[in-house]
Amino acid sequence: MLERFHVPSDVAVHVDVDDMHATVTDIFLKMGMPADEADQASEVLVYADIRGIETHGVSNMLRRYVESFGEGGINPTPKPKIIREMPAAATLDCDKGHGLVVGPMAMNMAIERAKIYGIGTITANNGVHFGAAAYHAAMAIPHGMIGVSMTTGGMQVLPVDGAKPMFGLNPISIAVPTHSEAPFIFDASMSSVAGNKIALAKRLGVDVAPGWIADADGVPIMEESPVPDEFFMLPSGGTREGGAHKGSSMGIWVEIMCALLGSSGAGPNRRGGASHHFIAYNIEAFADLEEFKSEMDIYMNEIKSTPPIPGKDRVVYAGLPEHEEEIERRANGIPYHPEVIDWFRGITGELDIPWRLTNN
Repeated sequence: MLERFHVPSDVAVHVDVDDMHATVTDIFLKMGMPADEADQASEVLVYADIRGIETHGVSNMLRRYVESFGEGGINPTPKPKIIREMPAAATLDCDKGHGLVVGPMAMNMAIERAKIYGIGTITANNGVHFGAAAYHAAMAIPHGMIGVSMTTGGMQVLPVDGAKPMFGLNPISIAVPTHSEAPFIFDASMSSVAGNKIALAKRLGVDVAPGWIADADGVPIMEESPVPDEFFMLPSGGTREGGAHKGSSMGIWVEIMCALLGSSGAGPNRRGGASHHFIAYNIEAFADLEEFKSEMDIYMNEIKSTPPIPGKDRVVYAGLPEHEEEIERRANGIPYHPEVIDWFRGITGELDIPWRLTNN
């Protein structure tokens, strides 16, 4: 997370990880989810906050999920089913089940296939937002596998030089195991920044950076500015000069892998909700696992030992700051903005849920 999105320390309310998990589980139970699925959904959501991925934690997403349950957008008791299958691959109909539950189910299906065939892959359609992509990809790590996950995010992103959104925010995550170093876990949308960062910017009253968004006519906003009432997201890179043709192409690729491969249409022609794609690579099918993890340790250590440029303290790789954040937050609680705590006071009172979120 960029510094501008951190909750100011002088107002932050620190909440114990287990207390937040229990509260979120209770809320999902009130939404009609079975106990084991409510617990799983809470784990995915709180994972984002533990790792410092506030854009996909309870602050932004839980209230949206509660609204979606109320509007019938999420099926609390789905019956996902395989609708097309070969030995190492399958397409799963999510039955509008919560992505925080069906996503882990699909990733586990990919992992089980990879145990047998060396690689396993699942495309899931007719789904709902699945939270932080990193959670699903990282599920492969304990199995000695490389995990990949991606999903069709909100249709908000302009193609290069375009004035109409043609693909979604479309995050991709890649998770790679190590021995002693923090695992490499990349997780990023193919838009300039995650769309939820714009929601955070509004909540915190901070400006967006140049090249993040376009105005209502699709013209990139290339100076620090408040979030306008009407805007579009730019692809990663912002403009062609900044490499936006790369982010745009990757965003389109996610549409293809998730939506088209799942027979759900793509871009403006999407049908049936969110689509996801999961891949598990069994490292033993390609290399000796222990040797691979040892080489990963060497490589990750070399990256973080790279001499930094003047004015910077160090070099990091994807997954290292989140690993460090997790250690800190498990020990000292997750920092939340008071507005988020106020929302929890309201929803727990409305749903008659015990209050646990005291400031640690």
